[in-house]
Amino acid sequence: MRLHINGQIVEVPDTVMTVTELLEHFELAGKMLVVELNQTILQKEDHAQAALSEGNKIEIVHFVGGG
Repeated sequence: MRLHINGQIVEVPDTVMTVTELLEHFELAGKMLVVELNQTILQKEDHAQAALSEGNKIEIVHFVGGG
């Protein structure tokens, strides 16, 4: 499946069907981040129910600590 992730077209396996599975695929599960799906910011508790489909636009912003 092809998705637009952070402005780039990315091919992900067809087994990735939800935002939670997408985050697991990119090893981002459990990190502090914000996900926007088709211009709608998702609450963390909604990631497991947020279904993905071909051509979805996703923005993932994760926070990195440092000083």
